[in-house]
Amino acid sequence: MRATLKSLIGAVLVAGIVCAAAVDERGLKACNLSPLGHGKDDTDQVEAAISKCGHFGTTVFGPGQYNITRKMTWDLVSSRVDMHGYLNFKPDPEYWLNASNTYRVIFIQDQASWFVITGHDFVVDAHGSGGINGNGQTWWSFYGNRSRSDGDGRPVSLTLSNLTRGVIKDFRIEAQPFWCNAVADSKDVVYDGMYCNATNQDPLYVGQNVVPNTDGINTYRSDSVSLLRFDITSGDDCLAIKGNSTNIFANDITCRGGNGIAVGSLGQYVDLPDIVDNLVIENAKMIRLDPKVQPNMGSGIYFKTWTGSVHGSPPTGGGGGGGFVSNVVAKQFSLDEVTVPIHVYQTNGGSSGDTPSKLQFSNMTFSDFTGTSQRTTIVDIECSPAVPCPNIRFHNIDIAPPNGTAPSYKCVNVASEYGLPACNATGTA
Repeated sequence: MRATLKSLIGAVLVAGIVCAAAVDERGLKACNLSPLGHGKDDTDQVEAAISKCGHFGTTVFGPGQYNITRKMTWDLVSSRVDMHGYLNFKPDPEYWLNASNTYRVIFIQDQASWFVITGHDFVVDAHGSGGINGNGQTWWSFYGNRSRSDGDGRPVSLTLSNLTRGVIKDFRIEAQPFWCNAVADSKDVVYDGMYCNATNQDPLYVGQNVVPNTDGINTYRSDSVSLLRFDITSGDDCLAIKGNSTNIFANDITCRGGNGIAVGSLGQYVDLPDIVDNLVIENAKMIRLDPKVQPNMGSGIYFKTWTGSVHGSPPTGGGGGGGFVSNVVAKQFSLDEVTVPIHVYQTNGGSSGDTPSKLQFSNMTFSDFTGTSQRTTIVDIECSPAVPCPNIRFHNIDIAPPNGTAPSYKCVNVASEYGLPACNATGTA
């Protein structure tokens, strides 16, 4: 039986839905799906296909919308998934905000997930024509007059958890209600082509950032992660490199609106040190959008920690945590009227009387930054007096401030700085 998909070996019948299973020319299991149609629930057939072919097989989603009505985990082992259609997560905030209807696999800030991929040695390829429809507009309008807080149950669109050697390729996420992606407790992960688009369409909120917390991706407790070819439209962090992220490489990143690329926040958990080590981000572009669509375009790159004092407890409070950030290279950044191009601050969630943070930044290089800033302050690095920042290096920083103004540079509690004499490294402001 060597002909491609010639030999039908069975079918899985779940709730009246048939998922055909075959064997390909290599003798591997193969499952092929098509959407059941408008208003019909595809969750059972999707889960049946992954159960059948997610280990040592191939699953192919044909074009169209697959209606998903409950939380879902894919356990993939030595397998491939080809997605030519979208997982369409039902637009029902009240349902998803019920804690029993999502997973809590992301420890930091107790975030919720409705779709989790785990396992090892797999490829999920959406071919630029498939992925996830998060129906975010329903969520953004729902929260238009409600308060938001971390850990309140808004779901991350795609979560990778406890996996080794996984690839997500040419994947599209339309209208993420909350974070677009998260990778946690994982190793050797490659994202090669990720598109996320959180754009408000509700006329009631024109000119407002009604899409906060729609981060492109958050990394946490993960090692050896490549973030390649990201195109993110959001109202928050384009990339967020959180605690215990090591050996992270990002290249070809386009950020449309939002806060820019973030390292942090760090030091939220008093008993859990946060480490970010060996981070390289190159070829990044920040694009300011029409303010009627998205008013924010915060930074090229910024770093933030909580103070050394504890205010409340996570997920909404915290502080007092230690750790370090070291061996960071940010280069080839193109900036379009960002607010503060390069920024470090260690007072997130704090007040003037707080104990200074003991989480130290060191060995950071910023190279080949071009473009424009909305403020005269091009570099604003304010390190903690408890752990001043050593070895901060600059090369070819060519950011133009507003017309008719001179650029300014600020370095506070920077122990040693090279390449930007105007920064005037000092002990205090």
